[in-house]
Amino acid sequence: MPTAKVHASTILREFEQAQTELVGKAVILTDGKAGTVESLWLDEMHGLRISIRGHDGKWPIATIKLAQRG
Repeated sequence: MPTAKVHASTILREFEQAQTELVGKAVILTDGKAGTVESLWLDEMHGLRISIRGHDGKWPIATIKLAQRG
């Protein structure tokens, strides 16, 4: 398999894993916003971003301060 295809497959596999781990979980962001993760996006300019139910906007995954376990 060409190297680029292997890298793309790896990115997609990790994205799916992140969705499984975060969508539906309660989170608190570094700016104090809190809620349940509604969706994840892969943004070419900003990387992995999340949306939180009840809040308008998308935030970088790095702004998650605490996340529900399990």
